[in-house]
Amino acid sequence: MKPEDPRSEKLTCKLIDKLEKEHDLTEKEMSALLLDKDPETDRYLARKALEVRDRIYGRCVYLRGLIEFTNYCKNNCYYCGIRRDNGNAQRYRLEKEEILDCCRQGYALGFRTFVLQGGEDPYFTDDRIVSIVSGIKECFPDVAVTLSVGERKKESYQRFFDAGADRYLLRHETADPDHYRFLHPEEMDFDHRIRCLEDLRSIGYQVGCGMMVGSPGQKTEHLLRDLRLIQSFRPHMVGIGPFIPHKDTMYAGQEPGSVALTLRLLSIIRLMLPEVLLPATTALGTLDPRGREKGLMAGANVLMPNLSPSEVRGKYLLYDNKICTGDEAAECVRCLSFRVEKAGCKVVVSRGDHKRFQNESDE
Repeated sequence: MKPEDPRSEKLTCKLIDKLEKEHDLTEKEMSALLLDKDPETDRYLARKALEVRDRIYGRCVYLRGLIEFTNYCKNNCYYCGIRRDNGNAQRYRLEKEEILDCCRQGYALGFRTFVLQGGEDPYFTDDRIVSIVSGIKECFPDVAVTLSVGERKKESYQRFFDAGADRYLLRHETADPDHYRFLHPEEMDFDHRIRCLEDLRSIGYQVGCGMMVGSPGQKTEHLLRDLRLIQSFRPHMVGIGPFIPHKDTMYAGQEPGSVALTLRLLSIIRLMLPEVLLPATTALGTLDPRGREKGLMAGANVLMPNLSPSEVRGKYLLYDNKICTGDEAAECVRCLSFRVEKAGCKVVVSRGDHKRFQNESDE
C-alpha cells in the first residue's frame, strides 16, 4: 500500500485543496492560510497554483509593453513618489508622437499589448487620451491597448473605450474604507474608486484591480477584505505587489512589504480565480533579485517590460530603488525572456487576453 503524502494531513494543505476545488474558504480558513508561517505551505500552495495556471494557460507568459507617459499627478496619495506635493520629483510628459514611437519599437520587439500608465494628469484631457488611443489603433490594429490613468467620469471611460481601449487597470489599493483614508487625503474617496471599477466593467473593458501588500497600517483583516472584493468583483487581471516606501513621502521610514506574503497571495488568487491574469510585478523584482521568477513560479503569467524612453524611466518613481530604470527596451526584453525560460515558462507573442476573450490566434 502506497504511503500517504504527509502534507495531506496538514491543516493548511487541506485548506489549499479545498480552495483549489471550491475556489473559496471561510474567513477563519483564509485567515489561517494567510498566517501560516511554514515554508512547506508556500511550496504546496505554489505547486497547486502552477497546476491550475498550466491547465488553463499552459506555461505561457504574456508581455505587456509599459509606457509611463506622465509623472504629473493631481492627487497627493501619502505613499506615492509622484504625489502632487513632492517638490523633488522631476516631472515629464510624453507627447503623442513619442508614445507612438514607443509603440513602434515595442511592436518590432513582438509586443501586442501596450499599457499606457500615468498619474492623474489634467493635461491629458479626454480629447488627448482619445487621440492617443485611436492613433495607436490606427497604426497597429491587432494590438490591445490598456489604460491606467486613474479615476475618471464614466463618460470619459466610454469615450476611451469607443476610441479603441480594450483594458483598464485601476488598483483599489485596499478594500477597507478606513485603511483607504489612512493612505489617501480627504479629497479621495473609497466609494468613488469602487464606482469607477464598476463603471469600467459595465462599459465592457477587461478590468484589472489590485492592492499593495504590506502597506502602512495594513492588517490581516484588510487583506481578507481585499480577497473578498477580488472574489466578488471577478476582475480579468489582479495586480499586486509589495509596498516599497519612497523617501519623499510621509511613509519614508516604513518597512517594505513581504515578498513571501505577496507570493502567497498570488497563489491564493490563482486558486480563487483560475482564469485571472496575474502579473509578476517590478516591485517584486525590486525587493528580490529573483522576485519576478518567483512570481511566475507562484502562479503569475504576465510581465510588463518598460518601453518608456530610457531618459524618463528614472523619473517615474512611485517607490525607491525601482529596477530597470536605465535599460533600453530591447535589453529589458532579452533579460526578461531569459528569466522566463529559467522559470520553466515561455514568452508568447499575442495580445494575451483573459481566457474569456481569447480568440483562436491566442490559443
